[in-house]
Amino acid sequence: MKVVFIDSVHPILEDRLQAAGFNCADATSKSREECILEVADAEGIVVRSRFPMDEAFLSNAPQLKFIARAGAGMENIDEKYTENRGINLYNAPEGNRNAVGEHALGMLLAVFNKLHTADRDVRSGKWEREHNRGVELDGKTVGLIGFGNNGQAFAKKLRGFEVEVLAYDKYKSGFGSADVEEVAMEAIFQRADVLSFHIPQTEETKFMADTAFFNSFEKSIYVINLSRGKIIRTSALVEALKSQKVLGAGLDVLEYEKASFESFFEQDLSPDFNYILNAENVILSPHVGGWTHESYFKLSDVLADKILKDWKII
Repeated sequence: MKVVFIDSVHPILEDRLQAAGFNCADATSKSREECILEVADAEGIVVRSRFPMDEAFLSNAPQLKFIARAGAGMENIDEKYTENRGINLYNAPEGNRNAVGEHALGMLLAVFNKLHTADRDVRSGKWEREHNRGVELDGKTVGLIGFGNNGQAFAKKLRGFEVEVLAYDKYKSGFGSADVEEVAMEAIFQRADVLSFHIPQTEETKFMADTAFFNSFEKSIYVINLSRGKIIRTSALVEALKSQKVLGAGLDVLEYEKASFESFFEQDLSPDFNYILNAENVILSPHVGGWTHESYFKLSDVLADKILKDWKII
């Protein structure tokens, strides 16, 4: 079985597939046009996010049996088209859930304790204690939207704090426990001090966090987003920050992200993004929440497990 690697992933995936008899082809440095030629006889494709796996591309791979994405989100793949063709899809949310949980906690604590401004001030010779006075997580209510791998991982990290954790998941029920209260969205609107997103980007969730959404909260809140940038409409977040409906935010993902993250700042950026860049109560990171040294290995190892299991190799 020929498997084409379109994006770079940890070598453990190629090593394990080759050891099982797969023929692995490296197309990571090839253009989209060259990759089209490479997948003509491919039965498997390994991707991250270099370019979309849409009908225009996949129609050139008539023998394709599976696509494996080294990550959690599948918005880069035309799932309706692949379903119609019977192409199996694999992702690996189990591989980076711990990394996401730790990053979410780190962002939340950094926003609460103003670590980014405190560090900046000290480095510039300022000893601004009052300006950098923080707030405590203890006693707060944290609302999670989405309770899959990443939402569960964040909830687990919060166990060491005296917080109340609420979770809403439209497509899951019966997950409540002593540590997490399963609730309707209305309860999060009413009770949350902190809101954290852990949902995929779909037509249903795209820009769900708009002005009406933020205005539905009874309290002023802090917002953490490690899911997808287009979950939040940036203009609505800026409006909420200006009105103090949102007191602070930790954003690992941004509405303006392009398929190739490396070219992010080559585009014309909006005034709303410029506001976010200069807001002292916002912490940003470049979509690295699930991208640790450990998760780099685990993402590929999990994919190897799933591929080899399904194709009766193990």
